[in-house]
Amino acid sequence: MERYNFKNIEIKWQKHWEKNNFFKATKDKNKRKFYCLEMFPYPSGRIHMGHVRNYTIGDVLARAKFMQGFNVLHPMGWDSFGMPAENAARQNNLDPKDWTEKNISIMKSQLKKLGLSIDWDKEISTCSDDYYKHQQKFFLELYDKELVYRKESYVNWDPVDETVLANEQVIDGKGWRSGVPVEKKKLNQWFFNISKFSDDLLKGLEDLDNWPEKVKTMQKNWIGKSFGCEIDFEIDGNKEVDIIKCFTTRPDTLFGFSFLAVSVDHPISKFYENDKDFLKFKNECSKIGTTEESIAQADKLGFKTNLTAINPLDKKNKVPVYFANFVLMDYGFGAVFGCPAHDQRDLDFALKYNLKFRTVVKPNDENENFKVTNEAFTESGVLFNSDFLNGLKVPDESINKTIEILEEKKIGKKKINFRLKDWGVSRQRYWGCPIPIAYNSKNQIKKVPYERLPILLPRKINLKTKGNPLNFQEDWKKIKIDGETCTLETDTLDTFVDSSWYFLRFCSPRNENDGFDLDDVNYWMPVDQYIGGVEHAILHLLYSRFFLRALNYKNKKIFATEPFDGLFTQGMVCHETYKDSAGNWLSPDEVVSEDGRIFVKKDNPNEQVSVGPIESMSKSKRNTIDPERMIKNYGADSVRLFILSDSPPEKDVQW
Repeated sequence: MERYNFKNIEIKWQKHWEKNNFFKATKDKNKRKFYCLEMFPYPSGRIHMGHVRNYTIGDVLARAKFMQGFNVLHPMGWDSFGMPAENAARQNNLDPKDWTEKNISIMKSQLKKLGLSIDWDKEISTCSDDYYKHQQKFFLELYDKELVYRKESYVNWDPVDETVLANEQVIDGKGWRSGVPVEKKKLNQWFFNISKFSDDLLKGLEDLDNWPEKVKTMQKNWIGKSFGCEIDFEIDGNKEVDIIKCFTTRPDTLFGFSFLAVSVDHPISKFYENDKDFLKFKNECSKIGTTEESIAQADKLGFKTNLTAINPLDKKNKVPVYFANFVLMDYGFGAVFGCPAHDQRDLDFALKYNLKFRTVVKPNDENENFKVTNEAFTESGVLFNSDFLNGLKVPDESINKTIEILEEKKIGKKKINFRLKDWGVSRQRYWGCPIPIAYNSKNQIKKVPYERLPILLPRKINLKTKGNPLNFQEDWKKIKIDGETCTLETDTLDTFVDSSWYFLRFCSPRNENDGFDLDDVNYWMPVDQYIGGVEHAILHLLYSRFFLRALNYKNKKIFATEPFDGLFTQGMVCHETYKDSAGNWLSPDEVVSEDGRIFVKKDNPNEQVSVGPIESMSKSKRNTIDPERMIKNYGADSVRLFILSDSPPEKDVQW
């Protein structure tokens, strides 16, 4: 019996589909549309089975909708700016653009071998000037709308690489590349005013019926709407300081007030700028990064001032004022009131500095002798030891009643606060989208005129510098605007900006004049089905939602306000991790298993390998499986079928 060569049949069928444009969206906007999009990949070199799973899910949906008569848009692009390319180029004396484009070529070839229903005519790359010139226009548009601004702000500073690190690049308080503890440093930074849309971003989640609840919950928590009170604390000890204002979500615990803590950058710090001990303390605080993780893990430190704060509900209760390393100026008013019995961080601080404190909330079934010692009580209960507030249920009755009293006394007022802070988009690195701003001789901001865009990155420069290589490009930095000789901004944009609007570009990828065509966007948007890992559930998705709102702001031609109607977070493809005796990561191809033990395959066959936990496939940990060998042996259809059939798509797969 003749054996069929299914791979040849598969290849012929694939070419037939491509030849007849089955994978290409039509211009017929009278048809029902289906926009299917997977989070576009970073071109790191080769795809792995995690990529195969992600794109195969979209492939099935796109094919099904096509066969149901939909006009299907299923494009592919590359998230191609970022530090990995710059690091690789620096280490190997390469040009980041050459390195990136080579990787794109390899990954595109591999994806094509998978036979995916992708419209390659719509392909985009964020490091191409025909992409980022439109991003520069958007930046200027948002600047004119006052949604972009520049201010001094504390950043995570890597003292070895002399560069700013994003929060996600700080791991256990250390720089992800250098491995040294990050520091706080004040720099002029560019920000997107995302906080302006905090409430709208929160309310918008209610209409996203086709999003996983866990993702919506994560975004709600990140936006962090909290209901509380602004309180004015009278201050003794300095005639120039009458009050210190703070925001709290727990005004009902005021009778447990034990200390007032302020940031080292609080306005009262000016009275201590000649105090050597305070300056030493401030320097210690600068050695902690700005991430919540690094602050939470750091030892709680305080510097006692000569000031005392008066409890607004009990004038006889006067407590010390401390500068504290866990208080940041960008939350509330840079001041918090400490109630140690009902906040573990406050309790740790109070125990360290031997501060007295009072328990004011007890469980419902406890008597009046209940007392906190080493573990804060943070559950619901009832107020006691609180004078006229005694007996109120916590938090159902206690918070509102306390705010009413504070407002009557005109020493506090109800306030809604959001945890979401403005998005810092400045990055001190070469391989990113240049910011279209310059500065004149008076350091005044000058917008680069639209007709001068794009501001292109200089090519073939020396990357082996400390800090930002663009700082050393004197010729590139010079630009004339309105007859003035100006200096270009050397910071580049966070790569999250690149991915915050790429779904719009796919609608009109060849439009040279604008980032997108309004008619195209009104037809295709929102994306009907977006597919990607849950690790992007917060920042990428939130920034994309903000970007659409920012473009629509003060715009008469309104289009979709939500980028993604349906969201699916697929499970990860996981594999064991391996390390050699020197602690270097090994790939599965470099190890061999014998009698239940694993050894290095080459060089030293007797060297046993340390087997680590099963984790999602990652190039950094080298636990990836290249699908190309399986495609060669079994065909693309078999590989796609297997990756879908092995486990439900929302569950992790152990390879």
